[in-house]
Amino acid sequence: MKFAVVLAALVAVAIAAPVDDPRAAQIVRLESDNIGTDGYKFAYETSDGTSRQEVAQVKNLGSENEAIAVQGQFSWIAADGQQYSLKFTADENGFQPEGAHLPVA
Repeated sequence: MKFAVVLAALVAVAIAAPVDDPRAAQIVRLESDNIGTDGYKFAYETSDGTSRQEVAQVKNLGSENEAIAVQGQFSWIAADGQQYSLKFTADENGFQPEGAHLPVA
């Protein structure tokens, strides 16, 4: 009987414990603009401190050298409690990230 009471207490504590589930974050801001065939832009923020902004534009539309150029940034709060931010460009030259936490070549 004593074992059953201890087990029930442990189960109750486990169920009542707060859950840091990133899937539980709520969207607090969302903007989206589909510009058409030549680009897009969007931005969002969530209740857990995550945010992202991105703008894309097609370069040389309709030509053999057509490419999409994307610029953006995102930030998040990591498990260590620090906020990290990353800016990036992605175009015909590849993905080029910049952030204070990234090593510099």
